[in-house]
Amino acid sequence: MDTTKAIPVLDSAELRVLGSLMEKSRATPDYYPMTVNSLVAACNQKSSRKPVVNFDEETVVLSLETLKKKGLVSTVTGGSSRSVKYKHNFAVLYPVVPAEIAIIALLILRGPQTPGELNTNSGRLYEFDSLQEVQSVLERLTVQPETLFLRQLSRRQGQKEQRFMHLLSRGLEPEEDDSPAEYTTTNHDLEKRLAKVELELTQLKESFEKLMKELLG
Repeated sequence: MDTTKAIPVLDSAELRVLGSLMEKSRATPDYYPMTVNSLVAACNQKSSRKPVVNFDEETVVLSLETLKKKGLVSTVTGGSSRSVKYKHNFAVLYPVVPAEIAIIALLILRGPQTPGELNTNSGRLYEFDSLQEVQSVLERLTVQPETLFLRQLSRRQGQKEQRFMHLLSRGLEPEEDDSPAEYTTTNHDLEKRLAKVELELTQLKESFEKLMKELLG
């Protein structure tokens, strides 16, 4: 019997909230779990985010509620409603370790990255011993059925390493899937547009010269 849990499918706001909780649980454990106010600030952080967003409190609260229904977030309550705090349950629902949480959080918050970029950006979340350790974590997250949260993208032109992206969203953003076919199509479109502009300039020049001849003649 297959007991593998389905991968959650999240919208962009849910992803930002979950990713921020995952990040802060590793980067600032003294301030975790998080209040709504601190989570709004984390979501709207201008550094280490792609894209940068400007969520209001309502957006964050609604996302927390839907994440709670999916079992990905839970609350930690104190003496009053003002002291309600939130934590993620990703490692409770799925068999992931801290190194894997760090990788998934980075990909959620920053978009597709190469192993080298992940190794460089992971310092505050997890200290990898080597690039090889990063690659072994990526392999587990792209191969093992119980932790199949990532996929490998086609290599970008001029880039030696292949990038990885998470599979928790509703679909690929166009800029995230930079396959060679897309580069070819893009270049072809640019060439067509340039040829059209050059033709229009030539026609304008001819019309202008004809008009000048008529005026001077």
